[in-house]
Amino acid sequence: MGSAMLSGWLESGIAGGGVHVVEPMGAPAEFDGVADVNVVADVAALPADLNPEVVVFAVKPQQMDDVAPGYQKYVGAETAFLSIAAGKDIAYFQSNLGDGAAIVRAMPNTPAAIGQGITVCCSNAAASDDQRELCRSLLAATGEAVVVDDEGLIDAVTAVSGGGPAYVFLLIECLAAAGVAAGLPADLSDRLALITVAGSGQLALASEEPPATLRENVTSPGGTTLEALKILMADDGLAPLMTRAIAAATERSRELAG
Repeated sequence: MGSAMLSGWLESGIAGGGVHVVEPMGAPAEFDGVADVNVVADVAALPADLNPEVVVFAVKPQQMDDVAPGYQKYVGAETAFLSIAAGKDIAYFQSNLGDGAAIVRAMPNTPAAIGQGITVCCSNAAASDDQRELCRSLLAATGEAVVVDDEGLIDAVTAVSGGGPAYVFLLIECLAAAGVAAGLPADLSDRLALITVAGSGQLALASEEPPATLRENVTSPGGTTLEALKILMADDGLAPLMTRAIAAATERSRELAG
């Protein structure tokens, strides 16, 4: 995710005077030799006079205990800390960096890799309006960015949009497998499922009609789509299944924060 976001920042020019990447495994191949991208193995190797506008935490949540405290030296009025780590709340970063740290917590999703992501973010009181806007602009470079005031919403955001791409990919898998079970060749069914889901998403995005209306437009009375929807929209169909899935993911996000 960090590499996807950096690609968007470099392409849009929002990275400004340059980027320092701390990566123990070395520079990702796509950034090796790229101008204005300096890669070091650990925080101690960063320039001694570095005064960053934004420090971005783009590591796995389980690695954060080893990473975050090393950046206390950058806490000050000029630096904002932007985290995209699931389950790590603002209080966590304040405990590791200090109450004076300007923190913006964000939850992006993987379509950011192609500039089609959506990110929801919130901040603490120490972050200035300019710092909030700078972080929002960074996030918007890889798709849409939404600012909320209530950090409690981030757990449900994580469940819906953070994990959402996985649910859509599973839908593609299941639709393709069902097509094979109905007699289609596997390669044709795979392609039908992929393009149908991708195209339907683009249609819903471009249309002024809500998804419910678009669904109704495809559904002819007494037709084949209606027969399928009778199963998918049954009392034990897709809606209650998705509700349980999102509830489980939301609860897990809260557990990670605790």
